Amino acid sequence: MFPASTNMGDTKTTSHKVVLPFYAYGAFAFLVATILLLLSSSNVHTHYFTPHNLAIVHSMALGWGTMMILGASHQLVPVMIEGKLYSNTLAYLSFAFAAVGIPILVYGFYVFNMGFFTQLAGLLIVASIICYLINLAVSMIKSKNENVHAYFVFTAVLWLLITVILGVLMLYNFSYNVLPKSSLDYLPLHAHIGIVGWFLLLVIGVGSRLIPMFLISKYSNNNQLWWIYGLINGGLLFFIAAFLLSLPIVYLLIPLIAISISIVLFGNFCCKSYQARIRKKVDTQMKISLLSVLIMCLPILFLLIIIVGILATNLGNLNLLISYGFVIFFGWITAIILGMTYKTLPFIIWNRTYHRLAGKGKTPNPKDLFSETLFKWMAVFYLIGFVLFIVGIVFSVVLLVQIASFLLVICSVLYNCNIVKLLMHKSKIVL
Repeated sequence: MFPASTNMGDTKTTSHKVVLPFYAYGAFAFLVATILLLLSSSNVHTHYFTPHNLAIVHSMALGWGTMMILGASHQLVPVMIEGKLYSNTLAYLSFAFAAVGIPILVYGFYVFNMGFFTQLAGLLIVASIICYLINLAVSMIKSKNENVHAYFVFTAVLWLLITVILGVLMLYNFSYNVLPKSSLDYLPLHAHIGIVGWFLLLVIGVGSRLIPMFLISKYSNNNQLWWIYGLINGGLLFFIAAFLLSLPIVYLLIPLIAISISIVLFGNFCCKSYQARIRKKVDTQMKISLLSVLIMCLPILFLLIIIVGILATNLGNLNLLISYGFVIFFGWITAIILGMTYKTLPFIIWNRTYHRLAGKGKTPNPKDLFSETLFKWMAVFYLIGFVLFIVGIVFSVVLLVQIASFLLVICSVLYNCNIVKLLMHKSKIVL
């Protein structure tokens, strides 16, 4: 059995040995995903349900987004519940199952082989999420701390479990017909439970805690957060019911409106936190994170246009559908991770390296542990690549898509360079 946590004064923090593998894995997955995007850039716009596109999406959703979020949350959950992580063993198991399952799953999609190994990979990912969910649930129960942010995280993980279970059923459906319809028919349900239930709920739950903290803002509004919680979950439940009952597409406007209101409320929460900040200077990392809040509006806009288009012509715009997915995974989710990585990981590395040396000499600040220059160039390549890709897809300009994909590869390389720099950092104390 591994030690559960390290106690620093009044603050209980999870061991860096638990957290860092998730960050390293997620960074590499981001690099892999951008390379796959570049290799597929000439035909990525043909259809969203292609082997290469499935591989890219799951590299981003599981390898990048989910692994980074799971890693960060192992560190942040004890802060939110004012307790400690129940078990490092469960955390290690969660990482191991996902680390093995994700690349097998991505490869299975890439070659479009939905056989035994791809199905097994899906089961490993389910096991990973179950381990994390048990760890989170017991940690919350033991802390006995009623916390709106913790409820956001716990509910988000429940939705993640439902997402991956449905995904596994879709995998088995290729071989055994375990579902009433084809796997393709369930793709919108699978995708939106994951996007709204897992990513949106989790990002808002954690973001509403971290953004005021990193801005050094005293603003809080739990009533508003509970409204957001209710709107997201209510909207998602209505969407699931509408999907299963095969209601006309016009009914999808109801959950879209509910979730749009929740995003507006979260944007208002962030604005109030920004206005109430004590530290007036906002660093580049925080600006990227706040930009992700604005990017959250883009998927809503694309989806509204898609629904209106279907109502008017009975046809969906393929370019808009692909742009919708890109904006979510390479836009909103990526932007928040790019920004928050350098607000959380430097602290973890600093804590690992220097907390026992406090008072024995001058130590660097957490922000000094990574290259600000590399970060700024990464941000430039990311923003240009992101915009060019959307323009290229919407207007079917393959050359723009290829250029954008190349820029995103550069972005991921620079991101990984900074991650390696952080992970390899050694003590530099001046006595």
